[in-house]
Amino acid sequence: MKKNIFTLLVLLLTISGVTAQEWHTDFAKAKKTATEENKPIILVFQGSDWCAPCIKLDREIWSTEAFKKYATKNYVMLQADFPRKKKNALSESQTAANAKLAEAYNKNGIFPFVVILDANGKVLGETSYKKTTPEAYIEELNTFTK
Repeated sequence: MKKNIFTLLVLLLTISGVTAQEWHTDFAKAKKTATEENKPIILVFQGSDWCAPCIKLDREIWSTEAFKKYATKNYVMLQADFPRKKKNALSESQTAANAKLAEAYNKNGIFPFVVILDANGKVLGETSYKKTTPEAYIEELNTFTK
């Protein structure tokens, strides 16, 4: 019995130690969180199932433990995805919300496009995919928020 409790305790501690990066898809909620937590918003325009640089940016930066750990403490992550494959289609309301974000922040339709915003939605800086390390990418993002 003690062994089972110990195993369960170790499992729970391991699970709670995993860094989970939360991606918002609702701009209003992201702004609310940014205001409450006093963090900038990182808005990412991507084509998750067709844009090769978007997929690389996700794999090489967003999905790394180094970035996820830092982002959880320092940013509010907001994703505006524009998939093309039917199997990855978003709801009509999410598609409309992403289009509205694109009208406001990505008029040229660049993918991937990363916009750093304050909690009110004011643009602080813009960037895109770069072949770099998560640490160097974080440094670049931070230059817009200082």
